[in-house]
Amino acid sequence: MDKKKGKISFTFIATVIGFMIAVQFQTVKKPVERDTRDIWQLREALLTEKELQSNLLTEMRLNEEKLAAYESKRKQSKEQALRDTLEELKSEAGLKEMTGPGIIITIEPVLEGIKVGEPISNVVSPELLQRLLNELNMYEAKYISIDGQRVVNTTVIRDINGETKIDGHAIKKLPLEVKAVVDDQNKAETLYNRMKVSKAGDEFFIENLRLLISKPTSNIIVPAFEQPIRVHYLEPVKEGGVS
Repeated sequence: MDKKKGKISFTFIATVIGFMIAVQFQTVKKPVERDTRDIWQLREALLTEKELQSNLLTEMRLNEEKLAAYESKRKQSKEQALRDTLEELKSEAGLKEMTGPGIIITIEPVLEGIKVGEPISNVVSPELLQRLLNELNMYEAKYISIDGQRVVNTTVIRDINGETKIDGHAIKKLPLEVKAVVDDQNKAETLYNRMKVSKAGDEFFIENLRLLISKPTSNIIVPAFEQPIRVHYLEPVKEGGVS
């Protein structure tokens, strides 16, 4: 009887040991992959994710505020809500003249860099203007005009027969004014400071052009987009088609 109990105990212990060896072997066989990025790469990745999360949260908050405002207006007056929405869409599409805090950037030729007898260039390349627009947009400029022409989402800047044109408007002479309006005075100060140290100045200087950036003011006027906006692929909604 004691021998039988001993065999049972031995079998149980052997089974437990075998199971532990199998688990250990499996762990050694499939090691966990380690993240080989250094601490700075991890910090950059974390910062990128935090910025993305912050942007998403901000966008969600703005959308929720709009929805709440629209719902409140709908209850008070459906007609007024539609009018306000139309005005907002006109502003976003560039169909309204806008006045607000901002800066004026003047593009002029660098006369001291021109040799005697050499003609003064009045040409600003589309690439330079596009890079300047990218800088302004990156620093939260909301409304922009170039040479009195409103810049909208559909604006095209290109070279046509040696002339730089903005939505068909030819830039024929310098100096050239670029106006940028932001949401508030603090953002205007930030825009001014960032444009003063921007690489755009160096890029224009290489082409014998200079950027003169005005001090921020509170009443910069950006004109409305005057050309017709072509809308494709849209059809009128049938009555009763939208609840």
